[in-house]
Amino acid sequence: MSNYDNVNKNLSIEEVYTCPVCYHGQISAITLMDAFSCNFCNHIFTVDLVKQSLKMADSSSPLSWRWNGKKWIADRTQGEWSWVIKLLAVLFVLLPTTLIGLSVYFFPAIPGTRLCWLPIFWIGLTFLSHLTIIVNIVIDYYQFPVKLYFKALGRNLWFWISPQNSSI
Repeated sequence: MSNYDNVNKNLSIEEVYTCPVCYHGQISAITLMDAFSCNFCNHIFTVDLVKQSLKMADSSSPLSWRWNGKKWIADRTQGEWSWVIKLLAVLFVLLPTTLIGLSVYFFPAIPGTRLCWLPIFWIGLTFLSHLTIIVNIVIDYYQFPVKLYFKALGRNLWFWISPQNSSI
């Protein structure tokens, strides 16, 4: 059953829906259970038909989605990001980088020595590591599991190119 058959309908155990995690596979009911599973990323979801929502059962973080009749909407009960949180995120990235940059500016390395490249590398490493932390928080907030998506994509790619599945 295609995704277009269940447009503007209530969430039902008998229907097939697009997976809200990977957006590639389809979720359908598991036999004799009130749960769904994805045929691409193999996640298991518990279903609440009254609230028209799904909750990922095999994850440590409370990922959940609501069905609006057309598509899945991430159910974020924390609220939206305020300007204070955005400012703190920017400061978390820029303040340590600036402090290390100022120390390199006031106490420069001696040109021509073996490790004269290390202070510049350290500034870049500080910036990238703090930016990575903020990006991981944002990815977790918007409930997009990048690692699991690429893992499932690689698994399906390996399935299609493996010699056992060739029809030669």
